[in-house]
Formats: sequence, structure tokens, C-alpha cells
Amino acid sequence: MTHAIHPQPGILDISLYQGGASHVDGVSDVVKLSSNENPFGPPESAKEAMRRTAHLMHRYPPTDHAALRHAIAEVHSLDAERVICGAGSDEIIHFLCQAYAGPGDEVIHTEHGFSMYRISTLAAGAHPVEVPERERTVDVDAILDACCFRTKLVFIANPANPTGTMIGANDIARLAADLPPHTLLVLDGAYAEFVDGFDGGAGLVDKRDNVFMTRTFSKLYGLGGLRIGWGYGPAHVIDVLNRIRGPFNLSETQLAAAEAAVRDRDWADRCRAENARMRTWLAKALAELGVPSDTSCANFVLARFTDADEAQACDRFLRGEGLIVRQVAGYKLPNCLRITVGDEASCRRVVHAVARFRDTYGEHRA
Repeated sequence: MTHAIHPQPGILDISLYQGGASHVDGVSDVVKLSSNENPFGPPESAKEAMRRTAHLMHRYPPTDHAALRHAIAEVHSLDAERVICGAGSDEIIHFLCQAYAGPGDEVIHTEHGFSMYRISTLAAGAHPVEVPERERTVDVDAILDACCFRTKLVFIANPANPTGTMIGANDIARLAADLPPHTLLVLDGAYAEFVDGFDGGAGLVDKRDNVFMTRTFSKLYGLGGLRIGWGYGPAHVIDVLNRIRGPFNLSETQLAAAEAAVRDRDWADRCRAENARMRTWLAKALAELGVPSDTSCANFVLARFTDADEAQACDRFLRGEGLIVRQVAGYKLPNCLRITVGDEASCRRVVHAVARFRDTYGEHRA
């Protein structure tokens, strides 16, 4: 049946986003390692802040997010006036595409880049341009070669998802300096907190007027269920984004929990240290089983198998054991599985299961 009512061009080209699975039919003792969540959850300070907002449910939240913006600015040594908050960093990404890209424009993302870049680009009516990576790492020269007069935005995640790789400050600075003057570079820092001493690109934002940074409370801070993100950029970009941001896009609960979480530096430091410890252990243990991965700078490892068949077979085996990891064929990595760094027990359980799979799969192939 045909309809006379049609969406904007590009909308029907969007494939629905697939989140990480959270259950396996017939299996009760499930460990979810598919969505890069903090296995320790949020800090108690954030939980208490959330509870205190219960009596405010009948009140509209503040529209300026001032308390949270100032907390973010204080912790990260930023200018609070150039911080914007959203319902996850996904909403900030959507704002950027809505504000700066439209029909006839192009938005660049890399070969294995986060799928929301393409989705938000198409939703804005613009054309997504995919550029190749080099050994699962962002290639600055490939991005610059793809730029033209139509290029309005360039999205890169650093560290990247789902690869876990990152590029250095010199490469980022060169990219920003050599972009066309009408192009905005967006540094997605969803995993920046897992890199000791890394500012996610904030210093470069302060130096230039063509760089914007996004961050999230979903990963290190364990607040994925509340959907809170933020961005930092030049004043002229923040002014534009605030003009299209809904006035009440974050609730009292989101604002309070995020403020408490970002100020709880002891919790963040402990989670970061434990992630680094188990990430190293997990990558090494898998490599000893013949399953290599690139050095990850995030809270997951991208395990590489011989081919797509082996990766899919391993995924099925792990699910049978109640272990849910993430297939990433949709990110053009069909021979890989992305495995979140869980707590020590979960990591050991995964490695033990992969070892048994490799034994049985080898016998089957033989």
C-alpha cells in the first residue's frame, strides 16, 4: 500500500540502531558484556542524589543546567558557559547534524565509526561519507582527502568504538588545522575518561574555533540508564546548539545524579584503575588463546578471530554459556567480537569459555 505522507529524504535509508543484547533465552545466569557498561555501576553519591529528587517530580527542571555545567567545568577545568548538556552524547551529535548539515551537505565518519554519526546525518537530510581506516585506526590523511566544499562536519571517536584504538594529539591537531575553514571537527570522547591524563581534546577546543568535543556519563560513571551527555565547544557553536535544544531535555534526576557522579573523583579513579587492570589481563589471556586484539584505550577489547564463521560460532558458544558479547559485523568487522571489560569474575569466565570454544572449534574444523 502506498502512502501520500512521506518522511524527509534520507530517513528511510536509516537502519534501526541495534543495542547490545541483555538476555539469552533459556539461560538465567547471564553476564552482559555487550554494551560497555561499568560493571560496578554508578557511585553511591549519584544514587543518593537521585533519591533526593523524588519529591521534585511535579516540578519542571531548570532549563540552563547551570549546576551540572559548573560541576563539569570545575572538574575538567573548562569554561562553564561553553558546556552544553543533553540526553546522552547521542543527542549532542544529533544537535550538531541538525544545526550544521542538510540537503547537499556531506558529513564524514570513518570506516568503523559509531553508527549514530550516519543515522544523525541522514536524519538531517545530509549525505554521510565513509572514509577508510588504517588497521582499525583513524587515518587523518584519508579524512583530509575526502573533504570538499560540501563537508560540514567530521566525526571521529578517540578512543574509538568498537575498535578501542586512538590517535595522538599531534594527529588531531593536524586534522583540525588542515580541515576546510567551513568544516567543524567533532571529537567524540565517550571513552576519554579511560585514558589517564587525557582531556578528550578540550585543550584543542580552547585553542581553535572549529573543534567540538562530546562526552558521556554512560561509561565510566555508570549512568547509561539515565542518558546524560555533554559537549564543549566554541561559544558560537554552543549558541547555535542551545537554540535547537529542548528547554527541558534533562530531568531533575538526571541533572542531580550527573553532578554527584562527576564530583565523585575517588569513584572515577577506582573504576578507571580496575578497568585498566582487567583490560590488560583480558587482552593478554585472549592473545594466549590465539585471539589477538589491538591495544585498547577504552573499557572493552575487540577480539579478532580467523574469520566471520569462527567469530559467529564463538558468539553462539558464549551465549550458550550465558555470556553476551557484541557482534560487530555491522561495523564492517565480521571476524571480531567486542567484549566489555567486566569485573574480574566476568573476565575470567569469558576467557575460560573462549578456551573451551577454541578447543572444540579446532576439533570440529579438523
